[in-house]
Amino acid sequence: MKYKVALRQTEEGYSVSCPGLPGCWSQGKTEQEALGNIRDAIQEYLAAIADSVKDAEVRDVEVAI
Repeated sequence: MKYKVALRQTEEGYSVSCPGLPGCWSQGKTEQEALGNIRDAIQEYLAAIADSVKDAEVRDVEVAI
């Protein structure tokens, strides 16, 4: 899957967030490190979401943009 991320350079390095996943963010000393860290954060975020709905009926819906 592909997710858009917002990358910002800071005094400490880089801050990165995933606007499509509220609260999913990370950071790194370099751009490459920050992008690697947000990949990990997205995977953990999605695993937590999957776990929170494991007893629910889940369906896919298509949304046109």
